[in-house]
Amino acid sequence: MTTWTEHRPLRSALALGVLAAAVTAAALIGVLAVSNTAGQYADLRQPGWAPPSWLFGPVWTVLYAMIALSGWLVWQRTGWSRDLVPFGVQLVLNAAWTPLFFGLAARGPALIDIIALWLAIAWTVLTFHRIRPLAAALLLPYWAWTTFALALNATLWHLNR
Repeated sequence: MTTWTEHRPLRSALALGVLAAAVTAAALIGVLAVSNTAGQYADLRQPGWAPPSWLFGPVWTVLYAMIALSGWLVWQRTGWSRDLVPFGVQLVLNAAWTPLFFGLAARGPALIDIIALWLAIAWTVLTFHRIRPLAAALLLPYWAWTTFALALNATLWHLNR
């Protein structure tokens, strides 16, 4: 007879796969939103501190991996609990930003979205820190990058109105 603990590695791998798939879906929404907007970022009036467009892909790849790992570390302690709600909220807001900013060129609504995203990441970090500090720490680079992106979004909205 098998016990629950014997199936735990399988459940853990499945949970990691589900969380990675959710993060990948958020990333793919962003990729699809920019697929027909080549050059749009470069055509915007930009501040001198704006990064080159090629930098976003590598940065987001690392951040998305850290986001998935963070969610999985919390899942290991809580399972599919309400403690993962802020994680889901921030993923939805993350997925919405790129289609707003690039797909619709709606810089103002994108700014509102990224402010909400910043707050949702804060909620996620605080929730995760209570459960597993390492999971919260893995989100700090994401929160920092989002802070930078928020400032860039606000500046681009102001410069290109």
